[in-house]
Order: sequence, then structure tokens, then C-alpha cells
Amino acid sequence: MTLDSLSSLIPRREFLSWSSHGLTATAVMHLLSGTRSVRADAVPSEAADPPPHLRPKCRRVIHLYMCGGLSHLDSFDYKPVLEKYHGQSLPGSEKPETFFGKVGLLRKNDWNFQRRGQSGLWVSDLFPQLATVADELTVIRSMVADSANHTPATFQANTGFRLNGFPVLGSWASYGLGCETDELPAYVVLPDPRGMPAGGTINWSNGFLPARYQGVAFRTKGSAIDDLFPAGLSVPNESSISFDADSERETREFIAAMNRRHQASRPESDLAARMKSYELAAKMQMSVPRVTDLAIETAETQSQYGLDQPETADFGRSCLLARRLLEQGVRFVQLFSGGSFGSPRINWDGHENMKENHSQEALRVDQPIAALLRDLRQRGMLDDTLVLFTTEFGRTPFTQSEANVLGGGRDHNMYGFSVWMAGGGLKKGLEYGATDDIGWKSIENPVSWPDFHATILHLLGIDHERLTYYHNGIERRLTNVHGHLIEDVLS
Repeated sequence: MTLDSLSSLIPRREFLSWSSHGLTATAVMHLLSGTRSVRADAVPSEAADPPPHLRPKCRRVIHLYMCGGLSHLDSFDYKPVLEKYHGQSLPGSEKPETFFGKVGLLRKNDWNFQRRGQSGLWVSDLFPQLATVADELTVIRSMVADSANHTPATFQANTGFRLNGFPVLGSWASYGLGCETDELPAYVVLPDPRGMPAGGTINWSNGFLPARYQGVAFRTKGSAIDDLFPAGLSVPNESSISFDADSERETREFIAAMNRRHQASRPESDLAARMKSYELAAKMQMSVPRVTDLAIETAETQSQYGLDQPETADFGRSCLLARRLLEQGVRFVQLFSGGSFGSPRINWDGHENMKENHSQEALRVDQPIAALLRDLRQRGMLDDTLVLFTTEFGRTPFTQSEANVLGGGRDHNMYGFSVWMAGGGLKKGLEYGATDDIGWKSIENPVSWPDFHATILHLLGIDHERLTYYHNGIERRLTNVHGHLIEDVLS
């Protein structure tokens, strides 16, 4: 029976329903039929000007994102002057622009700072475990953003733009570099189980890039992905499933012919993207249970990441899974610490009480992040892995309270804050840039998000001006028309 005669016998609606349910099963049969090689195939770049444009220092990324605005003044940017002026009014006549419009008295750091490691990097007691690996860190203390509102600021940190609809960093990296495996997504997202970040799933959107470059969200507890298997179907294994070889071959040939017919006429359509997603989903039925099984890790490793402690278990699972995903060829893994906004706070947004808020959030992530850096170093992976630790903005040196009140919380500060990087191609144990004496504004080597993104792409072997995608009459890029390399942090 020919393709045309078969398609004429099956009503269109029934055929589409059959094919949508049958594509995954067919691909699974292909996987289990023994025709694939042992190693997964790489997925090449689809960029018009594919990298590498220069010698890459790293080939994969873990992005740790602290939702809500981590206080640089209480973590990586030591300002002893604040202790001197603690409880006094902000000097000068300039009226700060703040999110809630309240400018209270100056407040010193709530955690003691110490110089750490051989490099002498300043890290506060907020992160006692991370402080033990300070020599791996490259801290940028002069970041600036264009918004003090969580949602647009989070968009800008991830896409370079304050409006939604633009591809995120993970999507651009996947589009430019492809993936080292065809059995897992190039870009995986591990949200905080307590809730989504500001803006929700838009934070891992492919924007105008092809749909296959959208981030795929995994859970780190329970079922990793919804509907990966049909309801009531257990995880397949090769010993329990058998297929009639002729039927399996004929089914695959029929669907392959349908795919070729469609792709010949509309290679970039939504249906073409959906077909690719079904193919990937089928392969993920075998690969996801394997890579997300953290129980096969040693008890020592699980303890190092904090899986045996209730406070650290959630983020510890995310960090350990991130390492395992990279080992299996995933290009970009993004971890979110902090979820939706409300009361009580479940993110880094310390408006009311910095000590209480940041103590809670830091306890969740400090040990797992330190364990991740040590584990990557011990396994020889940190030299070609880039680890990013970012937040949308910092906090004010004055409290969020009435003018003559010394409150316990700090408002949003987009004028100066800190992020750090670790991994190959960076000068380790380095502090770059500076804010003013009280930590309000960046005054030395200010770094914008386009500068930061351009430097990340550079470390991946990508010229940020050459990674483009034509959309609505414009050659779009991650850095828009901006972006300069932060050359002083490069080794």
C-alpha cells in the first residue's frame, strides 16, 4: 500500500490523532530495536555562522540564578564604611529612586566578612561553605541593570532585554553550539520546587528561535517530566518489550515518508518542530530515567551535596542532577533558587528582614553549590565548564523604612551589585570592578548585562556579534547592539 493510498483511506482528523500518539512509540521501538550505536549522536549547530569563532575555553554551562535580588552588601562586596555610618542618614542631597520609595537609615552588613583562600577574596559568613572554594571564583562587583522591578529585571538578566519575547541565554547557547547528545535536550531547566521565578516559564523561552531551543524543565523529585510515559505504562526496558520486526520496520518507514513529505514543503513549521520534539521525547524515555536516578550516586556524594538534610536536599538534588546532565552531553543547565513572590518569602527578596530572609535562602544553596564546584574540579570537568551565579539586582545600603528609621530590610538596587563566574578561561580568585564606599552605585568598571553575556559567549568560543538570527527584518542577537568583553577577567 502506498503512502498516498493509505492517507486517502484514513480521515485526516483520525490520522493526526493516530500519528500524534504513535510517533513516540515508533521512536521507542527504533531505540529498542538495536539499530542505534552505543554512544548518542551529537546535534550540530544550526547557526548561520556556526561557532567556534575563536578557541573555546568552555563547552558547557551551569547557571545558578538567585531569584529576588541577592544582597551584594551581605555576600561579596564588603563595605566597612557602612559600619561607621550605621544608623545615619544617606549623605548628600540626591534622592534615590527605589522600588517602594522609602529611604531609611544606612545599615551595616548583617554578616561578618573575611578574606578567603590564597586569593584573599572577600566572602561573608552568609556563605561559609562557598567561602572554602573562594579561589575558584571570579567575582564581578560592578554589575548594573536597567530596572528595579523583578520581572523585567529577570528578563534582562536572562535575555538582555526587559520585555518578553526574546530568547534566553540558554537558548542562544544551544542554537549556537548544538548539543553533545541527541537523547537529551541541549538546554535543561531545574526550577525551585517551591514555585516559578518572576515571569514564570518565559525565563527559559526560545523567543523567536526555533522551538527546539526552548528550555526543558525537569523536576528533581518524583517524576522528572510530566507525561513522558502514557498513563499506566511503566518505564520500558529492553528485556520486557518485544516487537514484530516487519511491523516495526513498516511503521517506521511510513512515518519517515510522512515526515519527509512535510519537511520538503515546510522545513521550519511548527509541525516540523513538533515531530522533532516527539523524536527527542522518545529517546528521553530511555535517557531521563537513567540520568535522573540520583540513588546510584554514592552515599558520600549524596551527603556532600546535602541530600541527607532537609534544608539542602532540594537544591542539592538540582546541583547533583546538573552535574549528571553535563556528563551525558547536555549543553546548558539552569538552576533557579527562589520562586514566586508573596508572604512568606520563598526567594531572596529581603524587604522586611534581611537576616531572616537571606539566612533561610543561603542555607538551602551554600553547601550544594560548594559541593558542585568541588565535584566538578575533582572530576576534571571544571576546566571546560562555565559556572554562573547571578541575580537580577542587588540591595540598597539603606533600609526600606521611614527616613529616620533603621529597618531590618533592604530595597532593590539596580545601580550596583555582584555576580560571580567559575571555570575555564577565567582568572580565579579575582574581584573585578567596584561600587562606591557604601555599595550604592558602580563606580569602577561598570558591567552591563550585554557585557556579561558577550563574555560568556566568548568563553564558549562564540563572537557575540556573529551569533545572529534573522527575525522581523532584523539580524537579532543576544547582546542587541551592545556588549563589550570583560577582558580583565579572562585568563
